[in-house]
Amino acid sequence: MTARIGAPIPLRAANLNAIGALDLPTPHYDRNALVPRILHVGVGGFHRAHMALYTDEAAAAEGGDWGIRGAGLLDADRRMADVLRAQDHLYTLIERDSNGSRARIVGSIVDYTLAAGDGSAFAERVADPQVAILSLTITEGGYSLVNRNPTIEAIVAGLEARRARPGAPLTILSCDNLPGNGDAARAAIIAVAERKGAELVRYVEACTFPNSMVDRITPQTQDGDRKWLRDEIGVDDAWPVVCEPFRQWVIEDCFASGRPRWDNAGVLFTGRVHDWELYKLRMLNASHSCLAYLMALAHVVYVDEAVALAHVRSYLERFLTDEVIPTLVAIPGHPPAEYAETVLRRFANTGVRDQIARLCSDGTSKLRSFLIPTVEAQLARGGHVKCAALALAAWARYLATVPPALRAPDSHGEHAAELAQRSLVEPAAFLDLEEVFTSFVRGSSLFRDEFTAAAAELAKLGPHRAIDRVPA
Repeated sequence: MTARIGAPIPLRAANLNAIGALDLPTPHYDRNALVPRILHVGVGGFHRAHMALYTDEAAAAEGGDWGIRGAGLLDADRRMADVLRAQDHLYTLIERDSNGSRARIVGSIVDYTLAAGDGSAFAERVADPQVAILSLTITEGGYSLVNRNPTIEAIVAGLEARRARPGAPLTILSCDNLPGNGDAARAAIIAVAERKGAELVRYVEACTFPNSMVDRITPQTQDGDRKWLRDEIGVDDAWPVVCEPFRQWVIEDCFASGRPRWDNAGVLFTGRVHDWELYKLRMLNASHSCLAYLMALAHVVYVDEAVALAHVRSYLERFLTDEVIPTLVAIPGHPPAEYAETVLRRFANTGVRDQIARLCSDGTSKLRSFLIPTVEAQLARGGHVKCAALALAAWARYLATVPPALRAPDSHGEHAAELAQRSLVEPAAFLDLEEVFTSFVRGSSLFRDEFTAAAAELAKLGPHRAIDRVPA
């Protein structure tokens, strides 16, 4: 790409030809022909780096008419609504690796409804007969019904409005990072629908909830990313998205009313989503969590800086080889050892600059989903759990020693922080956190001993030396 001399070009539809003249790829399909058949809740960086890109590429490859209407249900969504509206719902995707950056304009989002505090506006969108897919990125904790969940409540109200029309069943497609995400969405929605009567439950049961595995490292957009786009490329985008080149999407092919030809853009449709899911959750996501709190305690800022440290990389290699891979079912043609090597290469990407602080968010939900299943499987088979025990002890110490104002957000972390304080004196007290530690893990004397020893070494030696003490 050639850098532009002069004022940057504002990103909007009328300027696409001028932006294309900068050698920046732009949509060449007719955006006006796209129909918002997908209603997506939670338009953020990951959605725009993943599902929206696949939809953009499907439109370019086949000339289909599937488009996306975003929906924001929270006050925090107001800025996204304003930015997308000002840019005709266009945005820039910046892929970065250790060799440089490449940008492109994505055009699959064609509308955005801000429905914060206005449940009827969202319900109308769900009831729209053109909508065939209601997709979600509402975070791992967004499916919990421990307290009243306004997002799930709004979705159920929308489904009730759609049933009353009557409307065809929807595909409700979770794109969140948790095991059995489709099953989790179904369970949460049906639990709320049951309060409204059997007819609504029957309608929800006629909808489909494909499980899917989604994968792309997408750090938070920084001011420096906007500046790079303005100064080096010549485009003014208020909210570009930065991501790694790697991406993957594996989905069960059970759609109630059709879908885009995402397979033309590289999506894998298979009945083995669960096996792929375990690869990602136990190797990539759990490795992220193993890094997160140890590196936060060590004041390391970026993931690539962490894996550049020989002892940290060796710790991750031991975790993957000794504790994770023995728990996995190998997918034919895709050995878990190769996937593990890919994970470490992705972590070493110096272009993405993924922040350790991002990995520390929502620890209560993430660790229960990403790491505890490996611990359980290893305990059941008499395997190693030292690396996992150290990671979990680091989480407890992080919660106990980092001031609340400096800790990453965790929507379900209040109880964890309370127990973490107790664990400074009695390390095993942290294992009373039932939201994370299952009865099987809590009842294991082996894990209790490993966790207690790891907590003691962290307190005495600090994170770096504690990592060094994990035996091969």
